[in-house]
Amino acid sequence: MAVKIRLRRMGKKKVPHYRIVVADARAARDGKFIDQVGYYNPKEEPTKAHVDKEKVMEWLKKGAQVTDVVKTVLKKNGIDPQEFKEVLKKKKK
Repeated sequence: MAVKIRLRRMGKKKVPHYRIVVADARAARDGKFIDQVGYYNPKEEPTKAHVDKEKVMEWLKKGAQVTDVVKTVLKKNGIDPQEFKEVLKKKKK
């Protein structure tokens, strides 16, 4: 089962906000999810995002893939998934 960390759209028409969730890659965008790890509100000025770093790191260790938009949100919050994956590769060697 491929697991992804991605956005789940919430909110009214023309006023979106998003939850950052861990979901099966085959599930619908707003469908079933495994875990909620944060939220992202692009409409606020400045954009508001909250990410539970421990949960994200735990899911990355388990092999979850991160979508491009979530990757930029994580980088703005101080988590770089690419660097974390490189650290895991070094530990395995």
